[in-house]
Amino acid sequence: MTTTNKRQKKKYSAHPEDIVVVIQLPYFDDGIARLAYFKAEKRGFVPGYELDDWLEAEREFVPR
Repeated sequence: MTTTNKRQKKKYSAHPEDIVVVIQLPYFDDGIARLAYFKAEKRGFVPGYELDDWLEAEREFVPR
């Protein structure tokens, strides 16, 4: 009995719009954290707004 190893060719998309690229910038979270810290500092570090500060900092920091 003989076995044959057949390699299947991988199919790649011919359309560049189908390709998803994730770019991770260095110090990305550090920049957002710093901006969120300044927002909390401006507010007097009142507790309960941490997530709001972070999400607002993300919106300002991330280019769209």
